[in-house]
Amino acid sequence: MRALLDIFAQVFQSIGANKLRSFLTMFGIAWGVASLLLLIGLGEGFRSGQRRSLSELGSDVIMLFSGTVPAMPNQHTGMRPYKLTLSDADAIRAEAAHVRNATAFIDRSDVKEVSEFSSAGGSVLGVEVNYPQIRNLPVAEGRFFDAGDEAQHRQVVFLGQKNNKLLFPGRPSVGSFIMLNGYRFQVIGVAPKIGRGNNDGDNQKIYIPLSTMLQLFPILGENVPADAVTSIQYQPTTEDMNEAAKADVHRIVAMRHGFDPSLTDAFEEWDTIKANHTIGLIFTAMDVFLGGVGIVTLALGAVGIINIMLVTVTERTKEIGLRKALGATNRSILMQFFLEGIMLTGISGLIGIAGAATLMLVLGHALGHNQMGFDPPRLVPWSAAMAMGTLVLCGVIAGIYPASRAAMMQPVEALRKE
Repeated sequence: MRALLDIFAQVFQSIGANKLRSFLTMFGIAWGVASLLLLIGLGEGFRSGQRRSLSELGSDVIMLFSGTVPAMPNQHTGMRPYKLTLSDADAIRAEAAHVRNATAFIDRSDVKEVSEFSSAGGSVLGVEVNYPQIRNLPVAEGRFFDAGDEAQHRQVVFLGQKNNKLLFPGRPSVGSFIMLNGYRFQVIGVAPKIGRGNNDGDNQKIYIPLSTMLQLFPILGENVPADAVTSIQYQPTTEDMNEAAKADVHRIVAMRHGFDPSLTDAFEEWDTIKANHTIGLIFTAMDVFLGGVGIVTLALGAVGIINIMLVTVTERTKEIGLRKALGATNRSILMQFFLEGIMLTGISGLIGIAGAATLMLVLGHALGHNQMGFDPPRLVPWSAAMAMGTLVLCGVIAGIYPASRAAMMQPVEALRKE
């Protein structure tokens, strides 16, 4: 134990004897480690931010909109438009084997919203009772629609957070009334803030029962069905069944509107599951690339340590010869120079990890979680483990070769060297 402590004391003394050289070497390695962790942390912040943004839309949602049918595949002339309908949504719920839930809604932005205190803009959505099961729409006050509201075409309204503040500034809204294009609606509930930062689109929406919307504010136009809707949104039975669910829905919609389901240009849709998977692949590729660059950078740092250790061995040739002449074993000489290489890389790596973690913590407090599509960078455990593992390997390589050269010196030749 005493011998080991003596070796560590000699290691620190040797490192301290060349302060500038040791500092520059350690700074280069620490900077490389911190840069690697920061880059991967920023990538993970973007990844989790995009996932959070998609999750705020709802879980496992596929959005289908009205489209146009081409006369022939990949042909964009002579397109025939069609409108999705509430009966299409009913057919999807009844016949699509790989769809666990579906909802239809109408979205109109030309309906005037007026209370006794103020007016507001934004979209008015006519939605079904199951809308919050598919899209992210929590309740902060009151309640959402129920089957009775839908069946009896009640004139009730559920307010988004921002429109609630605009229509009822500083006043209670649940139980009060607003006018929509001259029709009187009672407020039955209010949503909390949805989204982050300045993303107020969902907070400026208000919701009424779809049956009421079809009765009072239907979609207008030539040859538009009476039950036309803006969108049908649905969830597959499981996340990995999204393609099978889309195939079921395409078949049903195509059959009901008289075209071939293989005409993919006829469908206007957004698959959030596929988008999330694509984002994950992009950031995984980025992580692999950045990790590779980081390993190469750390390997170059190890080359620098090897050079420094070789110079150290050369500078201390006489000392090594004297110690061996006084009885020092090859093993003790090997251990001292090996530990010097390990200490240089290990301490540098820990400093780099601590610096990166501190900077990420500061950025996290400064940015918070209010940036649209971006979470603060965070220390990713696997990247820190990879950095430390690479540093240990580099330290072993950087220490073992110079240490073995020092241990193999003959005392007489070492003492004779100028």
